[in-house]
Amino acid sequence: MMFDLTGRAVLVTGASRGIGRAVALGLAHAGADVAVSARDGAALEVLREQIETLGRRAYVLPADLTDAAACRHLGERAIEALGRVDVLVNNAGGSSFFGPFTQLRFAGWEKTMRLNVDSIVHLSQVVGGHMVERGTGSVINVASVAGLSGAPMLAAYGASKAAVISLTKTLALEWGDSGVRVNALCPGWTKTDLNEDLWSGPDEGASFVQGQALKRWATVHEMVGPTMFLASDASSYLTGQSLVVDGGSLL
Repeated sequence: MMFDLTGRAVLVTGASRGIGRAVALGLAHAGADVAVSARDGAALEVLREQIETLGRRAYVLPADLTDAAACRHLGERAIEALGRVDVLVNNAGGSSFFGPFTQLRFAGWEKTMRLNVDSIVHLSQVVGGHMVERGTGSVINVASVAGLSGAPMLAAYGASKAAVISLTKTLALEWGDSGVRVNALCPGWTKTDLNEDLWSGPDEGASFVQGQALKRWATVHEMVGPTMFLASDASSYLTGQSLVVDGGSLL
C-alpha cells in the first residue's frame, strides 16, 4: 500500500515517448490522475486514451519547454486541470549533439540548457510554489548518471544534468520544512527513441555498457518502479537524493 498513488495528481513532462510515457502510464496504473505534456499533441492524445482506459483522469497539455513562458503557463494549466499537483515529474530533456566538446556550437549548448535545466527552474517555481503553499508534494527531476561523472562526447548534456542534481539538493533543503520532497532519478544507458542510433547498431550498443555490472541497456519500463517509489509514501523520508538506476555503470 505504500506505493499506492490513488487520488494523487501528477504532472509528467516529456510524456509523449520514452521514459516519460512509461512513467505516466505506470503512475496511472498505481492510481494517479495524470496531466501529460510534450510538444507532440497527437502522441499525448493516444496516451490520454490509454490512461483513461485504466479508469484515471488524464489531461493533455502540449507545450514547448524550451520557452520560459510556456513552462510557467504549463504549471498553471496543470494545477487548474487537476485541481492541485501532488507529484511533478520533470522528465523533459535530451541532447541533439554527440561529439567532441571543441565541435559543440554554443547555440547547441544554450538549447540543451534551456530544455534540461531552465524548464525545470520555471516549472518548479510555479508547481513547487504551489506545493509549498499546500505543505505537501514530491518533485522528481529526471537527471542522469552523466551528471554524476564525466560525460565524454556529451559535455552539454552532462553539465546540464549535473546542474539538475545540484538544484535538486538545494530545493530539498529550501522546501523540506514545508513538507515538500525533491529527489533526482539518474538513469544509466536506457533505450529510447532519442538515442536509438547508439543502441540499434550491429553490436546493439554493447560498447556503451561493457564496463557496467549488468552489461545491458535498460528499458524505459525499468525506470517506472524507481519513479513510483519517489512519488509515493514509500519514500516519505527521502529527499535531496539522487536515485541511480544504471545497471552498475558507476561501479
